[in-house]
Amino acid sequence: WVLLTAAAFVRLDTPAGMLRDQWSPGFVRLADFFTQFGLGGWYLIPPALLLVAANLTDWRSLSRRSLMLAYNWTCLAFLVLSAVGLSGLTVNVLKYAIGRARPLYFQDFGVLALHPFAFDARFAGFPSGHATTMGAVFGVLLLLFPRRWYIALAVTACIASTRVFVGAHYPSDTVAGFGL
Repeated sequence: WVLLTAAAFVRLDTPAGMLRDQWSPGFVRLADFFTQFGLGGWYLIPPALLLVAANLTDWRSLSRRSLMLAYNWTCLAFLVLSAVGLSGLTVNVLKYAIGRARPLYFQDFGVLALHPFAFDARFAGFPSGHATTMGAVFGVLLLLFPRRWYIALAVTACIASTRVFVGAHYPSDTVAGFGL
């Protein structure tokens, strides 16, 4: 992932910065719709609610079949919550520590403008949080459906890449985030 991130930085970031405002409005609206699926809330809130419900359940009163079902869903909820939550915490620490300017400021700062610990959303571009969420979702899907990895990779990578088309991140930001 480090090599892919470096290759994206060298070959794609500058062209993406120059093309930021040149995508067709219809394509940007479509990308904006799909980029919403990269928000962590889609993957954090349902498992958290499921874990709350599991803690409120009287497990001793469940039948053997219901107990196994509740146990399996609780384990899955914890896996998703851990994967998305821990990667989300990590990416937020990294992006503010690195402080890379977003493509919106390409004309002002260029492709490699770093303002570490600025704690300003303008300088929280690297790595992409949406792409990190999609990478975590891919990891969970890979564990659940190992024979269908290519479908999971295609869907999650496409959703992660929408961040480039809406102008929120450079390609290297999304590659690094997805790999994280």
